[in-house]
Amino acid sequence: MQLGLPTSARPFKLADRMLYRLLSRDEDPALLYEFHKPAKGDEAYAHWGRASFRTAATAALAEAGNIEDPRVRGAAHKIASEVSEFLRSPLAEKPFVRAGSANVLNPAARPPTWFSLAIMAAMPNLQRERAGFTERLVHYLSSPAPKKLYTIPVGKKKIKPSIQLLGDPIEADSKGLPKDIPLALYFIEQLVRIGGLAQSPTATKVLVRLLKDCDQHGVWAPKGMRSAPKAVNKMSYHTFPLDLESKAAEWKQVDVTFRLARIAKLSGWELEYI
Repeated sequence: MQLGLPTSARPFKLADRMLYRLLSRDEDPALLYEFHKPAKGDEAYAHWGRASFRTAATAALAEAGNIEDPRVRGAAHKIASEVSEFLRSPLAEKPFVRAGSANVLNPAARPPTWFSLAIMAAMPNLQRERAGFTERLVHYLSSPAPKKLYTIPVGKKKIKPSIQLLGDPIEADSKGLPKDIPLALYFIEQLVRIGGLAQSPTATKVLVRLLKDCDQHGVWAPKGMRSAPKAVNKMSYHTFPLDLESKAAEWKQVDVTFRLARIAKLSGWELEYI
């Protein structure tokens, strides 16, 4: 999808059946995929695995343009309801509990994830239908994320957080330079899609800094750049880089330039192509 492949192409047709099956109530253990083996004898872990895949499948199908499909809409509304309940509860302010000497996410907490954010960003109709929830989500993602290290209790296991969003995920210095440029660009693009960029001080500061490093032709060209930005967080893997690595000098700049132009376009700015 990120590369612009038509959704009528064979890879989409091969994936659709599996993705829609993940949305269903089918309890076939094979649908746990890589979670199948660790979920043996642990019903709670199996439930968590299916729920995680269901949210990710909903995001993929929504981003592929299936936003009016009743199966996608139903799954999206259910996911939005769970996150909305979390945002309305005291857990949004205090999501952690102590387990011995460690912090763990409260088992009752259902915070937003990168996947649930992607669902909202891909479904303008859902944003309109659940305007109050969208506003709460924007407010929550514009607040600083807690810096505490924590794990997530899932059945008999504790796992490291990877997809959870407990606030603004962008880490930036005082000048607005992000630690992880690919992740920052991905998050800013999602914020723009749900109409939340103006409410996020960190995202706005980072975007201004990245735009400041563009030359007169709109090409991102920061001083002293020796290599292309590298992703730190895996959640931006599907968006950056899209251009195949080459020895051409512009390879270091093309992906950031493209993402900045995309964000500008989504923001309604008028672009001039030189």
